[in-house]
This record gives sequence, C-alpha cells and structure tokens, in this order.
Amino acid sequence: MWKSHKFRSSSLFDNFRDDCTAAALEFVGTAFFLLFGLGGIQASTAENDQPGRQSSAVEQVLYIATCMGFSLLVSAWLFFRVTGGLFNPNVSLALLLVGSLQPVRFVLYCIAQLVGAIAGAALVRSLTSAPLSVNTFLQRGTNPAQGVFIEMFITAALVISVLMLAAEKHQATPFAPVGIGLTLFACHLFAVYYTGASMNTARSFGPAVVSGFPVPNHWVYWVGPFLGSLLGAAFYTTLKHYRYWTLNPDQATVDSKKSPSDPIATVKETLGNSCEVVPNEEANWTGKEELVELRAGYAEAVKSHVSDVQVEERKRANDSQV
Repeated sequence: MWKSHKFRSSSLFDNFRDDCTAAALEFVGTAFFLLFGLGGIQASTAENDQPGRQSSAVEQVLYIATCMGFSLLVSAWLFFRVTGGLFNPNVSLALLLVGSLQPVRFVLYCIAQLVGAIAGAALVRSLTSAPLSVNTFLQRGTNPAQGVFIEMFITAALVISVLMLAAEKHQATPFAPVGIGLTLFACHLFAVYYTGASMNTARSFGPAVVSGFPVPNHWVYWVGPFLGSLLGAAFYTTLKHYRYWTLNPDQATVDSKKSPSDPIATVKETLGNSCEVVPNEEANWTGKEELVELRAGYAEAVKSHVSDVQVEERKRANDSQV
C-alpha cells in the first residue's frame, strides 16, 4: 500500500521541470494579456477624464469589451501551442476538473497567473501617469449576491467556450482563440457595467494588489468565478456523458458529400415520382379493351346476382301462401 502511494506521488512530479517551464511562460502570457487589456481600459478612462472629451457610457463599455476581447484573442493565439494560453485560474480549475490539466501544473499555473496579473497591472501603472483605474467593482445598485451570480454565469460561458473549442479536438480547434476571445467580448458587453466583467480572479486580484484593494467586496471576484468554473465543467461533463456528438453527427466534417443535396433537384424528383404513380398502376392492364370487358363482366355478374335474389324471394312468397 505504501509503495502504491509512493508511485502515484512520484508520477505527479515526473514532468515537474516541464511544468515549471510552462508555468513561467504562462506568467509571461498572463502579463502580456493583461498589459494590453488593462492598458486599453486605463487609456479609455484617462481619455474620458480629459476636458471636452466626455464619451457616452455605451461607447466606453464597447471600448473596454473590445480591448479585453481582442487582447485575449491575440494573446491566446500566440501562446496557444506553448502553454495552452489559459491566463485564468478559473479556466485552469475547469481543465483540472475534466482531466485536461494535471494537479501539479494546475497549482503552478494558478500561481503564475496571479503573479502575472500583478506584473501586468504594475506595468500599466508604471507606464501611465494616471492612477490605476482598472479595478473591478460592483456598480451602485448591484448587491454582492447579484455580483456573484453575474460573475458565475459569465465565467461559465467562458469556461464552456474553452472546453468546447480548445479542449475538444475537432477541425476548428486551431481557431479556438477566436471563439474564446469573442466570448469574452460578448460577456463584457453584458457585465462590465454591473461588475466590471472579471471572469478571472487573477484579472481582479492583480490590479487590487497594485492599488491597495481600494474597493470593497473583492471576495465576489473569487466566489463568483469559482462557481462559474464548477458550472461550466459540470455542463461540459454532462454533454460528454450523453455523447453530444451523436445528436448532430457530421456537423464538424469537411466531407462535401455530407452537404445537403440540391433542393430544386429534390423537388423535381419528388414531383416526378408522384406523377408516375398512375401510369404504374395502369401498367398492370394490357389495354383499354380489357378494362372495358372486365367492367362489363362485373356488371353482368351483379345483374345475375340480383335476378337470383328476386327468384328466391318469389319462391319464398309462394311457399308461404301454400
């Protein structure tokens, strides 16, 4: 029993050097992602604070969503074949739960992502003159419970996109960063006004550390994304258990033979078959004359039967009189 436990423990660290290398590069990728994502938010806020350059809230939300979505798209595509391009402890947790990430690498990735977020936020602060304005916080009128559930659902959406587009291997897997970046963009359009649209504990933790935790309810950005990881992983597990690919087979194929046939040709073929029904039935007859003879014979048989019935009735009437 002790030997078996020792074997399992040692197997966890068989690739420890590779895990450390991947974690170091994940640190670089996370800092790279947040430098440009948070940098765009910082630039948007700084420009909005300039006299005479007041932009609408919708424009600012769209700008923030675009910065974060495109920054993730580019960063994930660059690091996709290096570390997986996760940059998010909550995505790492979901991959651990579904078995795509080993425990040791998960721990190292989480540390690298949190430290990388601090480095990215520190770079934004040092490269810009204005105070750091990229912290996530609950908008006035949004209570902590609402914040937790908003973060849970948008994190689940991001996790599902990662699992279905990147973890699942198919024809479009090399383009997974595009779909994942667009998912982040869409979630920001919804939630950036209410919670800041974190979806990533590291994204909230890094700026909070650099700026000294200036806003309350920071715990929301730990609990909400954590629950979103569980929800997204549970949904993906359910899909796998019920063999989702059998519900719509050949959807990801590139075989042109699986494409729908020509609709016009199909309609013509259907109409042609329906028109051929009557000739096929008449083909059993050798000609119109035989049809006429058959009808005449049928009429004669009916007439004879009627006569026999009448004779039988008369005979019964005579017997009854006697």
